[in-house]
Amino acid sequence: METFKSFESQIYSVNAHSFTDIALRIFRFQAQNNPVYKSFLGHLRTDISRIGTVEEIPFMPISFFKDYTIKTGDWIPEVVFTSSGTTGNSASRHHVASLGFYLQNARRTFEYFFGPLTNYHFLALLPSYLEREGSSLISMMDYFIRESHSHVSGFYLYDVEKLKRDLSEINDGRTIILWGVSFALLDFAEQHPMKLGAMLFETGGMKGRRKELTREELHQTLTRAFDVEVVHSEYGMTELLSQAYTRGGAKFIPPPWMRIIGRDLTDPLTKGLQNETVGINVVDLANLHSIAFIETQDLGKVFGDGTFEILGRTDNSDVRGCNLLVN
Repeated sequence: METFKSFESQIYSVNAHSFTDIALRIFRFQAQNNPVYKSFLGHLRTDISRIGTVEEIPFMPISFFKDYTIKTGDWIPEVVFTSSGTTGNSASRHHVASLGFYLQNARRTFEYFFGPLTNYHFLALLPSYLEREGSSLISMMDYFIRESHSHVSGFYLYDVEKLKRDLSEINDGRTIILWGVSFALLDFAEQHPMKLGAMLFETGGMKGRRKELTREELHQTLTRAFDVEVVHSEYGMTELLSQAYTRGGAKFIPPPWMRIIGRDLTDPLTKGLQNETVGINVVDLANLHSIAFIETQDLGKVFGDGTFEILGRTDNSDVRGCNLLVN
């Protein structure tokens, strides 16, 4: 019998050969034990027994997190992550069974790409996230800061003068990571251009504070202002427990337990498209307790090596998704 524990023991040993098998077993488990997803599949008249590939799995529209409690099984959440939302729109709510599992998964993901947290000082410039409750990013960064065991790791809110001083004074052999929301990094770059001497991570988002830029424009501005060769990007969201990262440039790389599937923009049931502009579907096997198969509102490109780019947002995604599910 499949259980959460049995799946947890498998997702971190997943590889290209075993991914499909594990994903299909999680799909069948969630199709039976997640009431909202089960109802969604019923509306689509999905024959679960006939699903044989990841591309054939129906992906649940991300907008469902705004209107329903998305839970596989019966449990009490340790934490509920919420999106920032925009004027006139309700926030997404991701009920998380175990905060510890989320934090350990975020650590595994980061260390898969960049090595131990203890190799770094984490300097976090995330004002818009710190100023509200329920941010998964703040929970992750707070954990990274604590687990780095660094006396200088910390949040800066709007204290850019202290951030400037710390960046110039830290010199103990550890690598510094300056991790910020886009608008705050741009503000800092304009006020204090410098040779940074640190790795720079942007997590996107102007939050209405500045004019929206393409990622290429953002990175060009930051590399010039801070005299760094590359800017790293993080792709994460309230509704996912895992993150993808770039190593500079535009292409995100997911960890082995996460996969990006491109869908046709006019027919969301047509999936597996590559090397063209598509809607982004995400398989996050770490989303065991909620839903591992999410149709996002992001536009992008998916490539044969598993990497992907984010190009923008789709229009009217909420309407197309929510109308399928009726109480």
